[in-house]
Formats: sequence, structure tokens, C-alpha cells
Amino acid sequence: MSYELLLISGNSNRPLAVEISKYLNQRLADVTIKKFSDGEISVKINENIRGKDVFIIQPTSAPANDHIMELLLILDAVRRASAKRITAVIPYYGYGRQDRKSEPRVPISARLVADILQVSSLDRVITVDLHADQIQGFFHIPVDNLYAAPVFIKHLKEKSFQNPVVVSPDTGGVERARYLANHIDAGLAIIDKRRPQPNIAEIMNVIGDVEGKECILYDDMIDTAGTITKAAKALKEQGAKTVIACATHAVLSGPAIERLKESVLDQVIFTNTIYLPESKQLDKIKVLSIADLIGEAIRRIHNEESVSSLFL
Repeated sequence: MSYELLLISGNSNRPLAVEISKYLNQRLADVTIKKFSDGEISVKINENIRGKDVFIIQPTSAPANDHIMELLLILDAVRRASAKRITAVIPYYGYGRQDRKSEPRVPISARLVADILQVSSLDRVITVDLHADQIQGFFHIPVDNLYAAPVFIKHLKEKSFQNPVVVSPDTGGVERARYLANHIDAGLAIIDKRRPQPNIAEIMNVIGDVEGKECILYDDMIDTAGTITKAAKALKEQGAKTVIACATHAVLSGPAIERLKESVLDQVIFTNTIYLPESKQLDKIKVLSIADLIGEAIRRIHNEESVSSLFL
């Protein structure tokens, strides 16, 4: 492409942005982001970006409202500075679970966030493992929803599993679990789950043979860890030899860390779409980098190459 690639990082996950910049052999732009005493966010681009192909790396993880606002302000600053094209790289899409009207008189928050981003003259979005694929349709611009599965597949193939079974923690994640199972030559099982209230899950039944097997629970995120820890307990009660969990996004809110620590899970594997502070790190938690996958998507988009092979 004739115009120069430029990477900008917000404050949400700067370590990931640094890894992406190293993969691309591109520096991060000089940007000042600070807060005034009243909490308002201030953004200033400290270099010329006129005519450049700008990629802004900013997961909208907790605190979601601050990180979304920070992204919006960077978008506006970049557009007003006459960038040629602007792509928001949002590895974790905040409000993604509010993707439909699940009851009367509630918003479709994921759609509202998409509308707000597009008002900021955004040209393209790169994200990873959206909670619901239909969120792509909330945008009127191209959305590349990358899958973290290749990162997990590479790691799991290096382990010496004797009789692995990939387990979906609910019926909604069966396709995701089947994809992983097919690529690591594993069986498939499903957890039949009932959720009486938000963030409260009651495990009812295990569908499939897990006795004596090495079980891999696979989900897009772990939030309060209620579902995943109860699923792990149910699998152990059904005779599972070992249980590990793989999840793309380490949301880990509320009692999540304590639940994981006390759970029967042998290991929990995340990607680094969300920054994991030291206070949330446990011996049983392992974090895999997704920087190369995102970096390759950025490189191909900048060079006007196909990114379809990254979805396989």
C-alpha cells in the first residue's frame, strides 16, 4: 500500500500492543493519554499522521466505559489529523454479551456500541472471538472477527494427551468445541446448563463419555467463573481424569480468581486479549499470546491481502 502503516495503543492493554508492534517491526506512535482531575480523558497525538493507515489497538475490557471513551477520543483525534484509513483493533469487544433483547424494555447494548464507534468515522474493525457472531452485522463497515482457536490448537497439540475430550460448557458453544475437537483429534461432550439468574449457573448433566478422559472445557470467556468451575466439578464427578479450561478472554470479575483457585480445574489457559494484572495471576493460569495472529491480520489488511486463511 502506498501510505504508511501506523500503530496506536490505548491504555487498555499496552503489553499486547507492544507485542504486535514487534511482530510487525513497527513502532507505536507517540500519543499522550491522561485524565483530568474530574475524570475526563485527554488525548493528544504527538506526531504527524496525515495520510497514514492507522490501526488503534484498544480492547474495551474493564473498566469498559473508560476504555470505550478512550477509544472514541483517539478515533476522533486521528480522523481530525487527516489519517487516510482508520481501523480499530478491539481484541475484546465490551458489551458483546448484550447482543439481543432478552426481556422487555432492555437495550441492545452491543449494537449501540457499534453505532457509536461508526459515528466516529471508523473504516474497519478487527476483533477476536465475538460472543455472538451476529454482532458483525451491527456494523455497516468491514469487521474481521478472528478466532483464537489456532493459538489453542498449537498449544494443545504440544501436550501428550492420551484420550482427550473437548467439552462445551453449554449448548451455545457446541460449534466452537467441535471445531477444536476436530483439530486435536479429540472426542466431544456437552454440559447441560441451567442459568436461573445472570452470572449464576446450575450444572445439570454431562452429555457424553468423559470417564477416565482428559477433558478440555472450551469457551469464549471466563467472567465470574461460576459456569466453568461447576462444569469442571461435574466432569470430575463423572470420572474425568483431568480437567483443563481454555477461554479466549480472561474477564475474571468478582469472585472469579477465588473460584478458580479453589476449583478442581488442573489448569486454566487464556489468551492475552485482556491484560491480566499480577493480582489475578495464579499458578494454574497460563496465558498464550495472540499478538502474532492479530499482527498478521493487520499486515494483510494494510497490504490489501486476503485474511480468510486466518479464519481456518
